[in-house]
Amino acid sequence: MAGNAIKNDFIYIVLVKAHTGLGKVSRVLSGGYEYSHIAVCKDDRFEDFITFSRRRHYAPFDAGFMHETRGCYCFGTHDRVKLKVFRLPIDLRAKREVYHFLRHVERQQDKYLFNLYSMVTMPVLHGFVIDGAHNCMSFVGKVVELSGAVRLARPYYRYDIRALDALLAPYLYTERYFSDRSYWCTSDRGAQMLPGYMDRVSLRENIRLFLRLNKRLLSRIRKGGRDAGCHI
Repeated sequence: MAGNAIKNDFIYIVLVKAHTGLGKVSRVLSGGYEYSHIAVCKDDRFEDFITFSRRRHYAPFDAGFMHETRGCYCFGTHDRVKLKVFRLPIDLRAKREVYHFLRHVERQQDKYLFNLYSMVTMPVLHGFVIDGAHNCMSFVGKVVELSGAVRLARPYYRYDIRALDALLAPYLYTERYFSDRSYWCTSDRGAQMLPGYMDRVSLRENIRLFLRLNKRLLSRIRKGGRDAGCHI
């Protein structure tokens, strides 16, 4: 990230119509709402999607901070992906705050957990904080808050993807299909191609990852990590 200096006046919020099984389930449960994933891009090339997501396609509980690329969304029989992009204007102060937040999370990524509990209970509890944990919605919601482009009527972590879609409507930049299969997911910006991203993961391994994530999240909660004031 250090090599990508602050050089523009916009930040891009990208909604993704994900081709994953969870994405398909989400569309059914939401009554057909298309988008089930959300990320941040620093420029309009839309090649580096900064978010919280799975690190391997077939391991949904092996998740955390990620630099995704279009190759994460175009796979198998899917040679394109539908994106809805919002371009948020940000002044120099806001840009510094946004970039500081992104750098902080990336540098501390090994300490950050994926906030699975807030994600799966979002329709009922409308989001809650676990210290040192994010999902794609809370992570992007924090960026939106720091941008200062819009006024949030509730805490950033209480916005789901559809609510962010509505909130950012005045800043719609484009909504269309993108096709690119030349890029692959990386866990660090500028890293080599991540091997094994599309490898199958056994049920046993997924159960192990699920139990490990739950153990770590419950430990954070027991230590009092649901204080919104300590969340970054």
